[in-house]
Amino acid sequence: MRRSHAPSYLAKRRAAPVMGSKARPPKSPNTGEERQDAEKENGATPPEDDHEVRIKRLLQRPFKVPIPGYQGSSSGRVGLGVRRPTVRKALHDPEADGAVVLYTPPELTAEQATKTFGEKRPVHVVVDPILGTKLRPHQVEGVQFLWNAVTGVNIEGFNGCIMADEMGLGKTFQCVTLVWTLLTQSPDCRPTTNKAIIVCPSSLVKNWYNEFGKWLGNRISPLAVDSGRDDMKRQMERFVSATGRVQHPVLILSYEALRLNADILCVKPIGIVICDEGHRLKNSQSQTYKSLMQLKTARRIILSGTPIQNELLEYYALVEFCNPGLLGSAGEFRKRFENPILRSRDSLATDKELEIGAQRLAEMTEIVNRCVIRRTNDILSKYLPPKIEQVVCCRPTNLQMEMYKAMLGAKMKRKDGTVTGSSLAFITELKKLCNHPQLLHDKIAGKGKTKDKAFGALDPFLPQLKPSMQRLQPQLSGKLAVLDCLLATIKMQTTDKIVLVSNYTQTLELFTTLCALRGYQYVRLDGSMTIKRRQKIVDRFNDPTSSDFIFMLSSKAGGCGLNLIGANRLVMFDPDWNPANDEQAMARVWRDGQTKLCFVYRFVTTGTIEEKILQRQAHKKALSQCVVDDGLDVERHFSKNDLRELFVLDDKCTSSTHMQFKCRRCSKDGTYSLIPPTGEVKGIPQDLAEWDHYPLGKNIKDKVLAAAAGKTVSFVFRAQSHEGFVDPKALKKKTPEKSDAEDDDEDDDEKK
Repeated sequence: MRRSHAPSYLAKRRAAPVMGSKARPPKSPNTGEERQDAEKENGATPPEDDHEVRIKRLLQRPFKVPIPGYQGSSSGRVGLGVRRPTVRKALHDPEADGAVVLYTPPELTAEQATKTFGEKRPVHVVVDPILGTKLRPHQVEGVQFLWNAVTGVNIEGFNGCIMADEMGLGKTFQCVTLVWTLLTQSPDCRPTTNKAIIVCPSSLVKNWYNEFGKWLGNRISPLAVDSGRDDMKRQMERFVSATGRVQHPVLILSYEALRLNADILCVKPIGIVICDEGHRLKNSQSQTYKSLMQLKTARRIILSGTPIQNELLEYYALVEFCNPGLLGSAGEFRKRFENPILRSRDSLATDKELEIGAQRLAEMTEIVNRCVIRRTNDILSKYLPPKIEQVVCCRPTNLQMEMYKAMLGAKMKRKDGTVTGSSLAFITELKKLCNHPQLLHDKIAGKGKTKDKAFGALDPFLPQLKPSMQRLQPQLSGKLAVLDCLLATIKMQTTDKIVLVSNYTQTLELFTTLCALRGYQYVRLDGSMTIKRRQKIVDRFNDPTSSDFIFMLSSKAGGCGLNLIGANRLVMFDPDWNPANDEQAMARVWRDGQTKLCFVYRFVTTGTIEEKILQRQAHKKALSQCVVDDGLDVERHFSKNDLRELFVLDDKCTSSTHMQFKCRRCSKDGTYSLIPPTGEVKGIPQDLAEWDHYPLGKNIKDKVLAAAAGKTVSFVFRAQSHEGFVDPKALKKKTPEKSDAEDDDEDDDEKK
C-alpha cells in the first residue's frame, strides 16, 4: 500500500511508537524542588496543605435556585430511556396557614385521572404569602373578585371590571397583589401575562412605584415614566418590544403621558391595564378615553371610589371601557335605563314612573354587579377611631347680603328669573362673595378685563373693602368669622392640627393672611408646587415634632392621594359642584394610621347658592347610591324645579336645605339624635335628613364648634361613623401594615 506523504500523515507517523519497541515513560523528578519546577513548567499548581483544604470546604456554599418557592423535579435523577411524567405543583402551598387561594382545580374522576397526565393537570393559584399574610378580609375578597373578573369567571367573554371601593380600603394594595399573581402564576404553571400598565394621575406615579417596592421589594422592577424626561419614548418602546422574561414587567405612567404616546403602546398586546382614579374616563369622547381604547388588551380595570359623579351616562362610559358591549350602545342605554331611572328619582314622580324606574334599576344592577365591586369605608371603623362629620351653616353678614342682592338684581332681566350673560362666571363670583367680600375687590374696582354690569352695582360697597394685601377683616364674612373663632379655640383648648381646603387659590391667600394676623404656623400646597416638593411638605406636617398648626390645601391640586394623618380636623371651606371632589378632599385625615378622633367641618353660607350646591350634591349622591350601592335607596327630597332655582337668596331661614326636607321630627331645640349605640357600626348616612339636626347652633355636642359658633352659626347637621374610641396601642397590634397610598385612590387617589 502506498504511503501518503501529506504533512498530517507524516506528523502522525512521527508521533506513533515503532511496532515492537518499548516506549519509555518520561523521567519523573525525584526531589521536591524538581517536582515544583516541573509543575511550574507544566502550568500546574502545587498541592494545598490540609488547612487550606479545610478553609475552602468551610467557605463553600451549595448552589441554590434564586427563585422564591422553587421546587425541582420530584422524579430524582434523570436516567436514559423514556421520559417519566412529572406531577405539576402550585408555586405556593395551598394548604399553608393563611393561604389565599384564587383558583382551585376541579377534582378529576378516576377515568379523567387515567387519561390526564400529571404534567397537564391544572394547579392551584395561591397569592404569594409575602402579600397574602398582609391582606385584610375585605382585601382578600377584593383580590378574588379581580382575579375572577380578568380571567372571565364572572362574565363569560368579558375580562374587565370596576373596583368602586371608597377611599382608604386599599385598592392599590389589592391591585399590586393581582398584578404580581398574574405575572407569576396561572393554572397552567406559567405566567398569565408578562406585562401590565398602570395609568394614574401624574401626582400618583411615584406613589404606585413606591407601593410595588414596599410590598415586593426587589422581586419586581417596575418602570415609572416621568412625562418630563427626554427618554420617555425610548423607555416605552423598550417596554413594548420586550419579550420572554421582561426586565420591567410593569409600566407606570400618567394619563397625559399615555395620551401623547398611545401610538407606541398600542403596537403590541398588553396583558392588563389598570386605570387609577378612573372616573377621568367618564367622557367616552375624550382623547384620553380613545387613546386607552386603542391598547391591545382584553383585561381592563378601573379604580374609582366615585364611579357616578354627575349622571348615569358617565357610569355607562366606565362599564363600556371595561367590558365593551355589555350594556349595549349609548343610545340603547339612555332609552332603556337612564331616562326611566332619572324620572323615578324626581320627588314629583308618579307611581307608574317609580315602578318602571325601580324595574329598570334592578335590571341594570343585575348586569353590572358581576363586573363591579363596591365596599364602603364603614369597614375602616374596625381599624380607625370615629369620624364626626358636620355641615355648618353660617349666616351671611349684612354686607354680604346687601352685595348678594345687588348682584342678583343687576343680573335678573327676565320675568322667568333666568340669568343673562355668562352664568358660570356669575356663579363663581357669587361663591367668592360667600367666602369673603374682599375677593371681589379687584372686580369691583374694574381691574383686569372689562367690568361687568353686575359689579357696577357694587361700587357703593368698594370703600368698605380693602385690597387683599392690606389688613384682613374676618368679620366681613360669616364663614371666615366662624373659622377664625374655630382656629383660636382649637389652638388654645387642644393639641390638634387642622387642614383647610378650598377650591380657590384666592381663598388660600385669605387663609395665609389670617395665619399671619394670628401668628399661626402653616404649610400650603397648591397646583404651582412640584410633586417632589409636595411630598416634603406632607412629611414635614405629619411629623409629630413639627410646630405647623395648619395645612392649607387646594382641592383641585391635592384632593387625592395625600395622607395627612398628622391632622385630625379638616374644614371644607366651600362646596364643589362635583361631590366626588369634596369626598376626596375630606378623606385626607380619616385614613389608615390615624389614631385620634377626627372632625370634618363642611362650611356653607346659609340661604345662598352654596346651599343649592349642597342640595345638588345630595341629589347626585342619592343617584350614585341607588345604582352603585346595591339595595340602598335615599328618599327623594328635591325636584328638578327645586334644583334649578340657583339665584335666590333666602335671608330668613336657618337652612334652606333643612326646609326642603320638610322635617317633622326636629324639636325646637334640635335635640334629635341618630347616633348608633355602642358597638354597632352603621356609618355616616348619605341622606342629610338622617343626620342629627341642631337649629340655631344649640346643643352642639362638639365643644370646640359650640365655643366658636356664636350667633353666626344658624344650623348644624351632624353624623358620626361609629361609637367608641380605638386605643392607638391596640390599633397597632390589630392592624396589619398597610399602604400609604391606599384609596385608592389613592386612592389617591387618589391617589392616583
